[in-house]
Amino acid sequence: MPFSYLPFPEVKNQPAVVVDSFHPNGLVLSHWREAPTPMPLREDTSAGMVLQALKQNWPDLPNYQHVTANHFDIDALVGVWALLHPELALQHEETLRQVAVIGDFRELDLSNPVVDKALKLVCWLNAEEKARFYPPFGAEELEENEVVASIPKFHYFLEAFTQVLENPEAQQHVWRPDYDQVLAGYRQIHSPDSHFTKREDLGVIIIETPEPVHYYALFGPTAGYDIVISCYDQNRYEVECKYTTWVDLHSRPTLPRPDLSPLAQILTQLEMEGQKWSADGVTDTGPLLRLQKEKLTKAQRYGNPMERIIYPSSISKDVFVQTCLAYFEKVFAGISPKKYWTWAEVKAFSKS
Repeated sequence: MPFSYLPFPEVKNQPAVVVDSFHPNGLVLSHWREAPTPMPLREDTSAGMVLQALKQNWPDLPNYQHVTANHFDIDALVGVWALLHPELALQHEETLRQVAVIGDFRELDLSNPVVDKALKLVCWLNAEEKARFYPPFGAEELEENEVVASIPKFHYFLEAFTQVLENPEAQQHVWRPDYDQVLAGYRQIHSPDSHFTKREDLGVIIIETPEPVHYYALFGPTAGYDIVISCYDQNRYEVECKYTTWVDLHSRPTLPRPDLSPLAQILTQLEMEGQKWSADGVTDTGPLLRLQKEKLTKAQRYGNPMERIIYPSSISKDVFVQTCLAYFEKVFAGISPKKYWTWAEVKAFSKS
């Protein structure tokens, strides 16, 4: 029997496959930390788990007629859409996997032959979402919460996505501006003007590049790493814990997510002009450490680096990088990477 989309508030009364979220009344296919997804279906993205369930003809799937998610993002959409269109989903399996990876982890690898199409689809989704609804993580500025506010998004995109998947060129006028911006940033990141320093023992990558770029370009080289230290011209810096340490990553072990607040205090003490560093909490989806003169909304923090002001620091690049590395070396001393950290373990680690 074909699946139908179920708005999340109704799942308490109607069993469903629960994608990229939690609820006890159904089969959970989610990479959220501590989600009870069956181990044979585990993948890095929730959409990948849905595709895995379809490939395996998972025996529990026929027990459900509905699929739901408690928020709208690209990974959740692809997972829900795949259950509504199983045959088409498996025909486009690798493209859909890359759509979810780019959408959730922002890791873009244009050497993969399916990634160019996946990028066009992601850029179309982002542009349409902003034009027709509210931007990602923008629900905090609405009167209704994301669970309810996301329902019209699902109704629209579950209907519209199929045609764009089969013929993205027909929507070029929608995806082209973001797509060109990503490619320009990608060229900059992979040019002689940019340099990468990788610390595999810490899960840290340092990216030195002249100007802030689109996240898909910035995070392209970061696959396999979980903390990004971005250094731009004029002593502009940001440090970010990637979403890869918010979820249960299946493909590789990770170190627990560190608390960036003590590092913010250290950097504030190093500033010569009374500027203050701030950091988001350890349970944020993507904690960001930055010089802050005004508080950013979550939508602004989620938005691309070139869309927000990154203020110059009085700290030299070498001192900034060495201070960050020394902090991570200290907090990770004696800690070994592993899979499936619990939130209790992450919080206990950050407090210690």
